Amino acid sequence: MPPEEADPATCSARGCGKPATWALQWNNPKIHAPERRKTWLACDEHKESLSDFLARRSFLREVEPFS
Repeated sequence: MPPEEADPATCSARGCGKPATWALQWNNPKIHAPERRKTWLACDEHKESLSDFLARRSFLREVEPFS
């Protein structure tokens, strides 16, 4: 599929297919170097629940708008 026809990035919440509007940057300090960042994408509806999940584990580093 040509890039211009690729599916838009979608929310990382299980079962959600909505377009992503937020990028949640995280890492697990037990296995990742401090500068390493992994990304979960979130729609507006799941931004808080995904952020809370990562924050409770002390994994959340940054939340940024995603376009």
